Amino acid sequence: MSGGRLPPPGPSFIRAQEVVLGSRRLRAGMDHPSVIEGWWLAVLWVEDDDGIVACREMAPAAGPPPEPPLARLGPFLSGGLSGFVLEEGDRQQLRVRLPVPPQDPARPWSAPLVVQLALRWEPARAVAMTPNALADVALAAFRRAVEAVRRP
Repeated sequence: MSGGRLPPPGPSFIRAQEVVLGSRRLRAGMDHPSVIEGWWLAVLWVEDDDGIVACREMAPAAGPPPEPPLARLGPFLSGGLSGFVLEEGDRQQLRVRLPVPPQDPARPWSAPLVVQLALRWEPARAVAMTPNALADVALAAFRRAVEAVRRP
């Protein structure tokens, strides 16, 4: 791995999806999801041949905005999963976090582009879809969210 990048946590559980960021072609993958107390949990990442890329790869061409990466990524991911995620009390049952902090807290966009996703699927969707199909929905929403952050 060049530049001290993290390696992916392993091969993607489902087929990796191409992430297009400007002229770059990257891959989005995810680990094998698990279910704990009704919450579906997975780790998702974006990589190239040298390992997991930094969040700054998804930053707009003008440069990283002042807010942290999740302030941009989270709403896009939530919107991409709308209709698939259970809502209780007018709140989506979805949690997202960056599990690996940046080496320099003053540069939050330097953190590796790895996301922990926890959600509760809408029951009718969960019953009607296979586990692989649900994983594919989550990975596709993540890929689209990463690409959307890049757009102005």
